Amino acid sequence: MSGVGGAPPFVAAAALRAISHGFFGRRGGISQAPFASLNVGSGSDEDAEILGENRRRIVDAVAPGATLLNVYQVHGSDCVIAEDAWAHDDRPQADAMVTATPGLLLGILTADCAPVLLADRGAGVVGAAHAGWQGALAGVTDTTIAAMETLGAGRADIVAAIGPAIGRASYEVDHDFRARFAEADPANEKFFTEGAPGHAQFDLAGYVAHRLAAAGVGRIEIVDRDTYALADAYFSYRRATHRGEPGYGRQLSVIGL
Repeated sequence: MSGVGGAPPFVAAAALRAISHGFFGRRGGISQAPFASLNVGSGSDEDAEILGENRRRIVDAVAPGATLLNVYQVHGSDCVIAEDAWAHDDRPQADAMVTATPGLLLGILTADCAPVLLADRGAGVVGAAHAGWQGALAGVTDTTIAAMETLGAGRADIVAAIGPAIGRASYEVDHDFRARFAEADPANEKFFTEGAPGHAQFDLAGYVAHRLAAAGVGRIEIVDRDTYALADAYFSYRRATHRGEPGYGRQLSVIGL
């Protein structure tokens, strides 16, 4: 867990060494309960100045002077190419971004979904994707890789890291959920284990890694941290719902050139 001085702590992936990036959690910000303390989610109805300060701390921790970009995430598979900065209030609806422009820091918000950071060092291209189960099944990582290729990246040269997300032990799903994946590909059964009657446990990170490998990504790393189980370290939509909490924060994962 990195973090220098008063900077918020974050996890760096070995696969993305020498690339400015970080998987941040809920620590190191100024938000108060129930969003304590590094909340960056506009959808949490927190004060914009607090969110702005938390975002500034994240940028300063990994890429001082960079411009942080977010998309308006909709649990789909669309990916946008970032050539210039856009205003936060004018962010496009999408669930992934890619860029070859130095000084832009791509940021993905999550609260159980899997953040995926990608890079082709040689080509100077990076990407970031929000892979919840819907986007993962719809192919958000595939569209991200394809967009990186348009900027000169090569699939075999891309490395990817899947950040903290809800773990299999915490991700109980019902029969209909499981059936969606089986209908898409019977081989997807390997990402489910039996749970309570009529339910199963789903391996989201494992499925995302499978999609990346099937697309030809050269190296894949999974940061094995369960956002649901690690309440002191990460925000979790499902945990907040189960506990009847009044709201939940979102954490940020970032990558840039």
